[in-house]
Amino acid sequence: MQYRKLGRYGIRVSEVGVGGWLTHGRTIDDSVTAEIVHRAFDLGINFFDTADVYNTGEAEKSLGLAIKDIKRESLVVATKCFFPMSQETNDRGLSRKHITESVNASLKRLQTDYIDLMQFHRFDSETPLDETVRAIDDLIRAGKVLYWGVSEWNAHQITEVVHIAKQLNANLPASNQPSYSMLQRSIEDSVIPVSELHGLGQVVFSPLAQGVLTGKYLPGQPAPAGTRGADDSSNMWMRDTLANDALLQRIQDLKTYVESLGFELPAFALAWCLRKQNVSSVIIGASRTAQVEQNVLAATLKPEPEVFEKAEAILRGNS
Repeated sequence: MQYRKLGRYGIRVSEVGVGGWLTHGRTIDDSVTAEIVHRAFDLGINFFDTADVYNTGEAEKSLGLAIKDIKRESLVVATKCFFPMSQETNDRGLSRKHITESVNASLKRLQTDYIDLMQFHRFDSETPLDETVRAIDDLIRAGKVLYWGVSEWNAHQITEVVHIAKQLNANLPASNQPSYSMLQRSIEDSVIPVSELHGLGQVVFSPLAQGVLTGKYLPGQPAPAGTRGADDSSNMWMRDTLANDALLQRIQDLKTYVESLGFELPAFALAWCLRKQNVSSVIIGASRTAQVEQNVLAATLKPEPEVFEKAEAILRGNS
């Protein structure tokens, strides 16, 4: 495993991290979560990402159980808040009240004394940014949080919160968590340049485009049983892609090309994300240890730039 600094900060995270959005506390039981987490840790992964809203707290509970017998100092545990956790009017957003109560609740569910990286799951247009910044800064000063970041914030929002944090002499954000993959490159135009300017690192989710970039979905065929694509409760963000037979065929062409070079497509797709130095870690999901074992190989792949260029051309249909 290789490690990268989180933006400009001293903390280092594994190039491959493990998340639990659609698995922990939902589709796999706690014993399987523990098996995956321990295998990932044995393979050098130290970065584990979750959120309070994932399965309404159950994902945090499952991760908390999984890490109980791992040395806490060896882990970088990240969680998030923003989305509603109940029908209570204040149980949402990025107010001081909600951030403080969310951190305290996450600490209990994770069974830990501190959160390494607390992330704001979305931008809150209804709360003044100075309130949000002061709240997280107070939690850092109290020792409950070490670093903070954002998720899916645009370049303007990142710039604005950095400027406000500087004005308040508060701790600055260390990271952004966006969607990023060979099929979703929108952060390259402005988010990455702004993040580089202000010292934020990207910890990206869906680097395999919800599994589409594994090559397991074939044109003209239904999604294989047991996959996310076949699960109507979790495939809502995949349906347009899965219905695009031309794209699925290009992914098969990419798979053939990648394998001709001795690579596996999932690890190659992750390595493509990691070609950007501003990407601190790629967050994978896993329901089996074998998936983790396959994906950690991304940290060892160093294809030449022209290989990535050829791969991009294949996906564009210009091969």
